Amino acid sequence: MSQVANTYNIDIFSEENIRKQVLPKYDLTDARIVNIKFKDTDKQRAVYKVDKNNNSFCLKKVYFNENELLFVYSSIEWLYRNDIHVPRILPNNSKGRFVNYNDMLFILTPWIEGDKCDYDNKIHLKKVCETLAIIHNKCNNFVPIKNSANRIGYKDLYAEVSKHFDNILVTSNLAFKHKDRFSKIYLDNFDFAVDLATSSCKMLTTLNLDNLSISLCHNDYVNKNIIIDKQNEVWLIDFDKCRMDFSIHDFAYFLRRLMKREETNWDFKIAVQCFNYYNSYRKINLEDYKFLYGYLIFPQRYWKISRDYYRNIYKCNKSAFIGILEKSTRHFKEQIEFSILFKNYIENTFKTNLDL
Repeated sequence: MSQVANTYNIDIFSEENIRKQVLPKYDLTDARIVNIKFKDTDKQRAVYKVDKNNNSFCLKKVYFNENELLFVYSSIEWLYRNDIHVPRILPNNSKGRFVNYNDMLFILTPWIEGDKCDYDNKIHLKKVCETLAIIHNKCNNFVPIKNSANRIGYKDLYAEVSKHFDNILVTSNLAFKHKDRFSKIYLDNFDFAVDLATSSCKMLTTLNLDNLSISLCHNDYVNKNIIIDKQNEVWLIDFDKCRMDFSIHDFAYFLRRLMKREETNWDFKIAVQCFNYYNSYRKINLEDYKFLYGYLIFPQRYWKISRDYYRNIYKCNKSAFIGILEKSTRHFKEQIEFSILFKNYIENTFKTNLDL
């Protein structure tokens, strides 16, 4: 089955309709159901909490097809069998692992109780960095079940970043043309963005992709998907984006979310702590650090919000875009200082001169 995003009447996702059409497939007809999240986008999804007889479950409408779901199922089972805490996909009444209702796929898992990872909690930060390293160690040789989709990453980061850098330069011409408030903020911060993008690209020109380790990656390893239970154990949820990829990409995605927060604000000491936690279980090599540097230093949000703004300039909410742009540029100076410290760290760690 090749599933595509469809437009449905919103009533089809109502709690009452899901109770009637989906829950009976799991013998949960008389369960209590609450809609937790609904996103009506190209990647349409919905999440419900289902309670019955003191047991809680997560019912989820996924946005991908059966072959991709087979890859996700394979990933979860692999991690479970390697002692990683994950909520397994539960069987329906027919022993299948999903319910197909109106060409929509639904899966059921246990509901994991606990707190989402607190980036400001040093114990949490240590445990989640170590856990990610352990996951990568145990997933070097991951093989999905037959007929699974071929979910792979392995993007050439330099090619991607240099393309985005070109977009930043082209966008500056649009800013000079329009001369509105968004454009003024964009141009006021342009030199900082160019410095960051240049540093990122220069580092990535020295990167040898063949020396990057690969494994199964979660690809959305952020605090909302990392649950700490009452026993202080780490649980990993939401495998919608999992794939085979460069291991360091998983770690880089986590770190970028951590570093750009107001509370941590490109604090290099915190980044080094995370390096050390991860390194205690899986060594980060020189090429990994180059990838990490290029990924973290590029002004990602500045590039993306300006691209989207000028594509939709005549129909967008300009005040909202301005707010996001201001937030994306607020700590450029700290990010530049971070880039200098990070470069020195790599050179000192590996006794090499990067000559950027």
